[in-house]
Amino acid sequence: MKRRTLIKGLATGLSSIYLSKLYGSSLLQTHSHSGITAGPFEPTWKSLAQYQVPDWFRDAKFGIWAHWGPQCQPERGDWYARGMYEEGSDQYNYHIQKYGHPSKFGFKDVINDWKAENWDPGELVDLYKRAGAKYFMALANHHDNFDLYDSKYQQWNSTKIGPKKDLIGGWAKAAKQHDLPFGVTVHASHPWTWYEVAQRADKSGPYAGIPYDGKLNKADGAGKWWNGYDPQELYAQNHALSQDSLDDNSMGGHWAWGNGASVPDKAYCDKFFNRTIELIDKYGPELIYFDDNVLPLWPISDVGLKLAAHMYNTSIKKHGKLQAALFGKILDEQQRKCMIWDIERGQSNQIEPLPWQTDTCIGGWHYDRRLFDNKGYKNAKTVIHTLVDVVSKNGNLLLNIPVRGDGTIDSEERAVVEEVVAWMQINSEAIYGTRPWKVFGEGPAMESVAPISAQGFNEGKGKPLGAEDFRFTTKGKTLYAIMMGWPKDNSALIKKLVASDLIGKISDVKLLGNDKLSFEQTAAGLKVNLPEQSPGKDAFVLKIEGAI
Repeated sequence: MKRRTLIKGLATGLSSIYLSKLYGSSLLQTHSHSGITAGPFEPTWKSLAQYQVPDWFRDAKFGIWAHWGPQCQPERGDWYARGMYEEGSDQYNYHIQKYGHPSKFGFKDVINDWKAENWDPGELVDLYKRAGAKYFMALANHHDNFDLYDSKYQQWNSTKIGPKKDLIGGWAKAAKQHDLPFGVTVHASHPWTWYEVAQRADKSGPYAGIPYDGKLNKADGAGKWWNGYDPQELYAQNHALSQDSLDDNSMGGHWAWGNGASVPDKAYCDKFFNRTIELIDKYGPELIYFDDNVLPLWPISDVGLKLAAHMYNTSIKKHGKLQAALFGKILDEQQRKCMIWDIERGQSNQIEPLPWQTDTCIGGWHYDRRLFDNKGYKNAKTVIHTLVDVVSKNGNLLLNIPVRGDGTIDSEERAVVEEVVAWMQINSEAIYGTRPWKVFGEGPAMESVAPISAQGFNEGKGKPLGAEDFRFTTKGKTLYAIMMGWPKDNSALIKKLVASDLIGKISDVKLLGNDKLSFEQTAAGLKVNLPEQSPGKDAFVLKIEGAI
């Protein structure tokens, strides 16, 4: 999906966004498209600012994501379709060993090798619903430009090559059967620059100077398995390289189409638009996540604005009211009124005035076998603490469980999910349908929070949460104080609930999963006597009446 190498470049790449605001028409390519559903939303920032986050999404709090595509087939981690063309990199060396040289076996051939033979979407979605997910999202395409659905605009899709299955269709059916809102994530605005590495050749060794397969065309397929398919529909490399393209770390600077990035032509932008309109119309997602700064191809094209307007108007036409959730990253204050702000692998450090979302993963975005072998996944405690922290600040958590190439999840991942199942069975009432309190929390960890960097990436950089750390949520007149550990003396002190004119007289305290507790509200705070045995583990919920 993305790499931390993006961070440095994103900060400078944003300059193009602000330039477009200053100079508008001199940079922005406008595209005339048919197929946009009519309705109250027009493809302008002013019109999109009418957007209101639907209540169902605000109440849901927790979604699970299958970030799954052909880059999971090698089981070697994120951005494989780029890394395999970076000479000397881990993925390049792995590719040479497993498949052969990229001039002979390119990513198009990895796709052909991918069969998804053990994929059972119904079983996985059932597990995720048991774990408490209130919506499910699936990858519709990635920067590798391969559509995971039946697309008439992109021949390189999963119904024709590789699995020869409509993966989005299968996920959508499973979500509907389990009564979960279905969403898709769209990443295919970036192959134009992201795949530039496929234009390279080795600088040394026995294949020095022999081009990789990024410039192959349809005529080169005679007698090959891909005969009749044009690799340029996949790689999109009939263009000059971006500035600094030979620097493996340059991609971040090009993300927002600034800093010398090669700019896609109108045909590329139009094709992306048509593929995405088709995805929305054919599969009816309630949620759509764009892996872009702001919207796809902004600020060089207005296709993202048109897609947003179409998504919103389609939702109104379908439901009689706006039920759609659409996500963008690195949004300014105005743009956050137009869609939901998504923070990647990180959290806000305050209660946000508008609903937002964290997207993160228990491992890498694409499946990496090494994390299973080395027991490197985030544990359930980290997942639960992240969920609680995000919800206390008016956010939702979208959690990716990486899927293997064959369509299954491994035993370590399943164990993490099952622990989340157990926690939710006791404590979910403190999550679903809640709203933030006056403050999001208290405790020692609040003194060492890490700021957001670019699109997020402050996850895990602060002090770990412990028994003295609390996060607060509310529902009606009930306050939930979520304790992020179990105190050694079986006694909790919540300093924010000190007896005062601002805090009501507390009438009742219960521990979810246990009986009524004894407590005392003093000048130091609310002191609660806990049982000797904790119900469950990882985080514990005190249900408090009278404080609000």
